[in-house]
Amino acid sequence: MGLGPIFYLYRAETMREALLNILEPAIEALGYEVVELEFHSGIVRVFIDRPEGVTLDDCERVSHQVSGLLDVEDPIPGAYTLEVSSPGLDRPLRKTADFGRFAGQRARIELSLPLNGRRRFSGTLRGVERDEVLIEVDGALFHLPLAQIGKARLVPEL
Repeated sequence: MGLGPIFYLYRAETMREALLNILEPAIEALGYEVVELEFHSGIVRVFIDRPEGVTLDDCERVSHQVSGLLDVEDPIPGAYTLEVSSPGLDRPLRKTADFGRFAGQRARIELSLPLNGRRRFSGTLRGVERDEVLIEVDGALFHLPLAQIGKARLVPEL
């Protein structure tokens, strides 16, 4: 009984990876980038982007393609709800290339393990070197191991 939530989290992460493997190539073939994919409680959320931005028509196009693919592949037992949208102003940073692409912009990064006693960093992205993300926080440059990044998002400047 006590392992239920752990099993559910493991299963959800496994399902997320399976869905990414199925959907990402098809979405990229349409000319979109998969920014993030979430799966929990029977909801599949796909966040897409492209250089010129994402419109409602883009979301409908991807939703139609993804829905058909999920019907054919049938990886989800039972009913599910599909949501396709843009990543928003606080776009998640998931891929190594994201950290280089958005260099010069503000970001918030949370590590899975502390680095020098610290897990959260909020500052300006300075790029990627080898296997590390460079972020400037209050004038100090930090080298964060990519393998230890748990969450990362852009911070919108309004």
